[in-house]
Amino acid sequence: MSLRDKLVARTQPLLPEEQVQQVFLAQSGVSPWLSGLAGLLGETLVRRRIVAVTDRSIVVFATSFSGTKPIAVVRRLPRATQIGPAKGIWARINVGDEKTWSHAKFRKEIRAADAALTGVR
Repeated sequence: MSLRDKLVARTQPLLPEEQVQQVFLAQSGVSPWLSGLAGLLGETLVRRRIVAVTDRSIVVFATSFSGTKPIAVVRRLPRATQIGPAKGIWARINVGDEKTWSHAKFRKEIRAADAALTGVR
């Protein structure tokens, strides 16, 4: 089972009456570059997030330490919110007022979520 499939399986039960369209990992707190330089201490300053884009909204979940199990909804944004543009290895994304970054490997999901906005607006 792919990471995407696992994230959908773990977030979908927490989103009744919504259909997960895109899902990806992100992190907030200190910059990913700074946390990487600071090693284990830097990792303690990172808050891992799962961002689930549904047919109705964008939901940001706090996660367990592993970063792949949602434990609580941090915020819910209108579906018309544009997440990107996402550029670079670690892109700062728009999911509320918390500084949040997503890795380049999730670029496809972010672009797909933003591309779907043409039908929402």
